[in-house]
Amino acid sequence: MNVTEKILKIYQDCKGREPFSEWIGTLTVRDRARVLARLDRVETGNIGDCRSVGEDVHELRFHFGSGYRVYYGETDNTLVLLCGGDKASQKKDVKKAETYWRDYIRRTI
Repeated sequence: MNVTEKILKIYQDCKGREPFSEWIGTLTVRDRARVLARLDRVETGNIGDCRSVGEDVHELRFHFGSGYRVYYGETDNTLVLLCGGDKASQKKDVKKAETYWRDYIRRTI
């Protein structure tokens, strides 16, 4: 089985705002460390529990805290971290992630 390493990039809107960074900053130190450890594994190609949520946006699912989610888009071997949330705000977060992904594609391609 071939494992492809991934490059992680944090989405930044046209005003320089980084929704993912803002979200992860709200987590407890312990939960933030667990999310970042998972992202380290993602970089090595071990993505783990994830699924498509529509419009080329995917979610990494975390089974601790309040069911955290990290939303990302993928182009080539790069995962663009769009935003984060939890199970309770999932529908709203998916819509935001889709908007951020469209903006990213529009401004970079």
